[in-house]
Amino acid sequence: MTAAVRGLLLAAGLALIGYGLYGLLGDPYLTDPVDVLVWGFGGLVLHDGLWVPLVCLLGAFLVRGPVLRGWLVVAAAVTAVGLPAVLRAGDDGGNPSVLPLPYLRNWLLVLAATAGLALLVALVGRWRRRDPAAGHRDRGVRRRAPRGDRS
Repeated sequence: MTAAVRGLLLAAGLALIGYGLYGLLGDPYLTDPVDVLVWGFGGLVLHDGLWVPLVCLLGAFLVRGPVLRGWLVVAAAVTAVGLPAVLRAGDDGGNPSVLPLPYLRNWLLVLAATAGLALLVALVGRWRRRDPAAGHRDRGVRRRAPRGDRS
């Protein structure tokens, strides 16, 4: 990637961050922006100090294969985002529109769908890596012996 493209992407990213901060700090519903900064810092510490190392250690020591590791990262991210709604299901405080969906079922469906996709990726990868000579033998095609092995 050229330096000009990198510079343009950097400028666009910084502009988006600035726009987000402007919208966040200018929100009339926020009474104390310091609380938002504390919440953001706490999320960063939890993510980088606990969640990512835990997922990486589990993936490195307990799981074989990049597809399963990838699915576990996706499952961890989906769980981190969806778990609060799953745990609060039914706790609507008298307002049924607060948490109106079956979050446990939906979380399990997303995990099942992503697991199915990971299984499909693993099967396609295994199919593509199989021995091409084995496929010929299955069809009755004879292979020649290497030149050094002929008697």
